Amino acid sequence: MSDSGVLTRAIGFMSGTSMDGVDVAMIDTDGEYFVRRGPFLSFEYSFADRALLRDALEAAKAMTDRRHRPEAVLEAETMIDARHAEALGEFLKVHRISRDEIDLIGFHGQTVLHRPEQQLTVQIGDGAALARAVHIPVVYDMRAADVAAGGQGAPLAPAYHHALAASAEVFGPVAVVNVGGIANLTLAKSRNDDPIAFDTGPGNALLDDLMHARTGEPFDRDGKAALAGMPDRNILGKLLGHPYFGKAWPKSLDRLDFTGEAVAGLSTEDAAATLTAFTALSIALGIGRLEEKPALAVICGGGAKNPALMDELRRMPCDIKTADEMGWSSEAMEAEAFAYLAVRSKKGLPITWPTTTGIGKPLTGGVLAPP
Repeated sequence: MSDSGVLTRAIGFMSGTSMDGVDVAMIDTDGEYFVRRGPFLSFEYSFADRALLRDALEAAKAMTDRRHRPEAVLEAETMIDARHAEALGEFLKVHRISRDEIDLIGFHGQTVLHRPEQQLTVQIGDGAALARAVHIPVVYDMRAADVAAGGQGAPLAPAYHHALAASAEVFGPVAVVNVGGIANLTLAKSRNDDPIAFDTGPGNALLDDLMHARTGEPFDRDGKAALAGMPDRNILGKLLGHPYFGKAWPKSLDRLDFTGEAVAGLSTEDAAATLTAFTALSIALGIGRLEEKPALAVICGGGAKNPALMDELRRMPCDIKTADEMGWSSEAMEAEAFAYLAVRSKKGLPITWPTTTGIGKPLTGGVLAPP
């Protein structure tokens, strides 16, 4: 579908470091400053699916070749491809959309290893196989070109954050903070300025791991555990002493760069409160390192749905709003971003900049697989 030959109707898939499921979102966009948001669906992974992904994360630690697939990683990749095809089918059915209406798919895959300092990043998910399965062109492997050229390969969502700020004319500047498994920040200053971005620290990953290990639940639902506990200030001080926080941006993280070992001796409630405060304080530190301080920070991702985290974030010295309060979507943001990035990739437009990943010059990325 197109509008006067300008707009592309794209679907974005996101399976993030929180490993809770596949997010599916549709947008119409020119790949620049026009975005018309469409429907969204979240397709949850089963307990067995999440177990496969955790095994793949463990097996990926030994990888030195991004094309290699240890058995556990290959098994998880096969599952990822199948779940994304199923999620698309469910999305089209629920929203009564014909497959023929979709021009393009942006497929993030699942990150199992991210070591940009070794020019190594691995997102499992066979985009070519998915394109054949769903009969729609797929853009995938969007981080690899940036990492191969010496960039961090992350975060990638800033291109979309910048486009949303431009379309809503909310500069001044504004920070868009995505709290997924890892938290990242985009500073949008003006339509003509490249976005500034970096990973601020752990988002939901450590808290999710804690809840999974202690209770079997995939996350701290409604922030109940954290709200019932008290953060340990001594442990927080040690966590915030990690050398990552002293590094200049651009910078990015692997999911395994931080662990929750420091809170092992705390009750579940106090451990949850400590890790929640850690995420909030690391975001505050990131904002504090910016030369131009935002008057507004827009929170998106799963963290925007956590009242305990939002309470902590509202202590920052700037206005705090959720993406939903802006008329955007906290849940759909990352999936929409990969739909948008797919369109930019197909047009050969940059998806990373020196100010977002440290790459030498603005760079496009991604591989286009025909159906």
